[in-house]
Amino acid sequence: MLHTVLHPGPDTGPDAGTEPPLMIAHGLFGSARNWGAIARRLSDARTVVAVDMRNHGDSPRTARQTYAAMADDLAEVITAHGGVADVLGHSMGGKAAMQLALTDASCLRRVIVADIAPVAYAHDQTPLVAALQDLDLAGVTTRGAADASLAPAVPDPALRAFLLQSLDLKTAPPEWKLNLPVLAADMAQVVGWPGTPGRFDGPALFLAGADSRYVRPEHHAAILTQFPAAVFTALQGAGHWLHAEQPRAFEAAVRAFLA
Repeated sequence: MLHTVLHPGPDTGPDAGTEPPLMIAHGLFGSARNWGAIARRLSDARTVVAVDMRNHGDSPRTARQTYAAMADDLAEVITAHGGVADVLGHSMGGKAAMQLALTDASCLRRVIVADIAPVAYAHDQTPLVAALQDLDLAGVTTRGAADASLAPAVPDPALRAFLLQSLDLKTAPPEWKLNLPVLAADMAQVVGWPGTPGRFDGPALFLAGADSRYVRPEHHAAILTQFPAAVFTALQGAGHWLHAEQPRAFEAAVRAFLA
């Protein structure tokens, strides 16, 4: 089963035990710990379960990174936490959440999809995988040293900081907590979409960054065909990493929808 980070909800008061858990599924190159602050804040109302997706963080290393497999992983975690959950997925995690909603809706109550649509994208993140694979980690003992070495291949400091959260400095030499060969081999699967048929009639929030190009107006028709109860919200001043760029606004939108 996937590695999880549990943020227990209130055990007393009007909200104690009345809501299903909220499961958070991160995006490509991410981990449950990326969502720690938001997960802790949201756990004031319910239990929050953040997962490391397969081939990420402390979850099992597997031979494939397909959405069918990722949806099965999420369903297994939901079963272990009572059988029903609300699910919040960002990017790759959002596609996994949509896949689960379209194939096994019985375990979901509400779905929040953060800055992704059920479409195939033309971009390719393989160069980022190659940059991480090519980084010489021999003798690296600090994140700062790794950052300096990665800078020529990944000029964006914010993106480097995000990627380096998956570098385990407790080993000698450091190791990536990512199954980079599998992510490279299945990158077309990750940035694509399997064309899964089906329909999820439950509440669905498609929350996008206003400065992002991942959820465009022309995607709305495809979303509404399969998620007819979908509502759309755009966070101002945010791009694809909307939960990191506008965390309080993101949290407020999630709370309003779940309520």
